Amino acid sequence: MFGVYLTHPQIRIDPAVPVPEWGLSDLGRERARLTSEQPWVRLLGRIVSSGERKALETAAILAEAAGVPVETDEETGENDRSSTGFLPPEDFERAADRFFAHPDKSFRGWERAIDAQARIVKAVFYILDRHDPAVPIAFVGHGGVGTLLKCRMTGTAIARSADQLPGGGNLFAFRLADRAVTCDWTPMEFWQG
Repeated sequence: MFGVYLTHPQIRIDPAVPVPEWGLSDLGRERARLTSEQPWVRLLGRIVSSGERKALETAAILAEAAGVPVETDEETGENDRSSTGFLPPEDFERAADRFFAHPDKSFRGWERAIDAQARIVKAVFYILDRHDPAVPIAFVGHGGVGTLLKCRMTGTAIARSADQLPGGGNLFAFRLADRAVTCDWTPMEFWQG
């Protein structure tokens, strides 16, 4: 059976609102709805989401189609960037480049990539170690920690080149039997299972 790690799609950016409280944009909601119509979603027996609003909103749309509840795990949240607060898009991209290029260093107080990777891997593997491998599972979260998880699962070094496609709303798939990644980042509404 399969597992997927899925990132939330497009969001409503509001510099006056803390980043973990940002919700999906209209486009993001539509993409999640289109994804929920894919046959593989109805096979999901479990959906685990980050506690951040944008991930929870995405997970809720999938969970309704799958007929399962959403579980939350705060340890699967995005890398902590609260020290800088909102950064304009071009500044954020430069900061993300540094985050991935220097995983053992903090960018202006951000959680280090190596620490965020250890956290997401520990949380996801803890769940998978106790999960029935005959039941498809989806983790709904974020691009940064999702990339760090994928790097660990593929045995590759932390690198921005492993990052998801622009815009969010991508997934990678893996076999539950051995956790081997079977599909690189793919727009979630296009993956066929």
